[in-house]
Amino acid sequence: MGTKRDPDLVALDDALRTLAAMDDRKAKVIELRFFGGLTAEETAEVLKVSPETVLRDWKMAKAWLLREMSGKAEDAS
Repeated sequence: MGTKRDPDLVALDDALRTLAAMDDRKAKVIELRFFGGLTAEETAEVLKVSPETVLRDWKMAKAWLLREMSGKAEDAS
């Protein structure tokens, strides 16, 4: 019996893969902060960048993902 994958999770996974191909650090920031639950300071330490860089990447990556995800939702309808 196969498992069904949530279309939103599939779209998110696709979007994260696309982001990683374009800007791997921004994708890592999303993974560490959103999925890993790390703070900006912890993420900065892992990635060896400043917390300000993490916050800037976080903001830009979230905006990019939102735009990418809403475009995929429109394509599906």
